[in-house]
Amino acid sequence: MFFRTMVARRALLAVLIVAACSVGMARQQAPAAPSPSTSSPASVTEFPVNLLQDVKAGKTPVGTKVQAKLLVATLVNGTVFPKNTVFSGEVTESVAKSATSPSRVGIRMDLAQWKNGSAPIKVYLTAWFYPVRAAMGGQQLSYGPPQSATKTWNGAGTYPDKNSPASQPFPSGDTSQSAESAPESAVYTLSKQRALMKDVESERKNDGTIAISSERFNIKLDRLTAYVLATGDLPAGSRLP
Repeated sequence: MFFRTMVARRALLAVLIVAACSVGMARQQAPAAPSPSTSSPASVTEFPVNLLQDVKAGKTPVGTKVQAKLLVATLVNGTVFPKNTVFSGEVTESVAKSATSPSRVGIRMDLAQWKNGSAPIKVYLTAWFYPVRAAMGGQQLSYGPPQSATKTWNGAGTYPDKNSPASQPFPSGDTSQSAESAPESAVYTLSKQRALMKDVESERKNDGTIAISSERFNIKLDRLTAYVLATGDLPAGSRLP
């Protein structure tokens, strides 16, 4: 009887040892949970550009080929997109404002090309832009007068003041005019801080594309404004490098 009891106890102990080893091996083989840093989404890439043609909501047809020129060299995943890189794409949406719906414009760029290279890319026009400022005589001047109630410039700013020195014609060949009477030349630079176009919003669709819209006016994109192309939604507060 004693012998049988000892054998039973040894058998039970062996079973317990095997079970403990199995649990330990299972724990060692279980994959570790990803850390927050590896599961966070990639940052959004943005490019300040000038369009090479005007685009008007409801008048520029969908499918129209468009191009834009990069204003600041930008590093993306180890590749430098030089200044003056040309982005090529097309208008994906163009709807005029109506009594019941806003005006809408969508632009998607698919290719970036520069002197010694090119790269496929997928970026969209956003509702952000970089204001232009004029540095003259050591003073920072806003590009244009305060917002006019009757005359807007694309909802992004205002027309330059026709009476400002920057808007005066170049001196003629008339030597009777002294050099002192010539208007001082202004140097225009982009603001470091981007801003939202007035009364314009970005809309991200379910398929990942972006369009901009306005309930106040028909959107008109010109070749003077520094618009922002981006791979996705942009947070507030970004700055040029």
